[in-house]
Amino acid sequence: MSEAGSAAVPQLRRRLLGRYAPSFLLQRGVIYLLLIVLSAIFAVPLLWMVSTSLKPRSLLFVFPPVWIPQPPLWRNYYDALTFFPLVPYLANTLYIAGFNVVGHVLSASLVAYGFSRIDWPGRDKVFILVLSTMMLPGVVTMIPLYLFWRRVHLVGSSVPLHGFGPLMLPSLFGGAFNIFLIRQFFMSIPEELCDAARIDGCSELRIYAQIMLPLARPALATVALFTFLGSWNDFMGPLIYLTSRDQYTLSLGLRQFQGQYSTQWNLLMAASTVVTLPIIVLFFFTQKTFIQGVALTGIKG
Repeated sequence: MSEAGSAAVPQLRRRLLGRYAPSFLLQRGVIYLLLIVLSAIFAVPLLWMVSTSLKPRSLLFVFPPVWIPQPPLWRNYYDALTFFPLVPYLANTLYIAGFNVVGHVLSASLVAYGFSRIDWPGRDKVFILVLSTMMLPGVVTMIPLYLFWRRVHLVGSSVPLHGFGPLMLPSLFGGAFNIFLIRQFFMSIPEELCDAARIDGCSELRIYAQIMLPLARPALATVALFTFLGSWNDFMGPLIYLTSRDQYTLSLGLRQFQGQYSTQWNLLMAASTVVTLPIIVLFFFTQKTFIQGVALTGIKG
C-alpha cells in the first residue's frame, strides 16, 4: 500500500468511529426529533382539513373535536364536486397558470441574462432599481393597476383572453424576484463559456438560448414552480378582475361554499382537499430540483 493510502486509512477509521460516537448519535437524535415535531405541527392544518371533509354537519363544532369520524362520510366529496364545477374552474386555472409559467420563465431569464452577461452602462444601477420594486407591497399598487387595466378595457370582458389579461400579461415582464433568482444562477456559470462562444461567432441570443438556458434548468424549474403555485393559489387577482362566473378559477370558486348566512364547512374542506392534492403531489416530485435551484442561486453574487 502506498504512503497516501496508508495515511488515509486512519483518517477514514476516525470518521467511521466519529459517526457512531454517543455524542454524535445524541446530536442527530435531537435534530431528527425536532424535525419530526415541527413537521407534525405544520401537518395539523392539513390533517384537520381532511378530517373535516369526512364529517357530517353535526360533528363540525363539537368539543372535544373528533379527528376520525365513524363512519367517514365520503359522500361529502361527491356533493362538493357536484356543487362545485371543478372541470371549468380547473381549465381556467391551468390556462392562466400555464401562460404565466411560460411568460415568467422566458421573460425573467432573458432579462437576467442581460443583467449577468452583457456589460452596458448603468447595468448595476438599473438592477438595483428593479430589486427595489420588491419593497412595494401589493396593496399599494392594487388600485393603480386596476385603473390601468380598466382604462385599456381588459376588466369585465367576456372574451377569455381579454378577461384573463390582467392575470396573465404581467408575466411577460419577468418579475423582480424571478429576475434576481435566475441572474444569481447565471452568475455562477463560468464566464469563459460565453467568451468562447463569442469567439466562435455566436450571437448573444444564441448564447442565451443554447448555453445559458440548458445550464440553468434548476433555477428555471424553481421559477416555474413558484409561478405555478402563485397562479394556482391566487385569490385576490381573480376576485378583482374576473366578473363572469364562467371565468372563475379554483381558488375563487371555493368561495361559493360560503354564503351570506351559513357556510358548508364539510363540503368546503372536501373541495379544498381536492384542490390542494395536486400541489402536494407536484412538490413531492419536484422538491429535489426546487431545493437545488434555490441553493445554487447564492453561490456567486
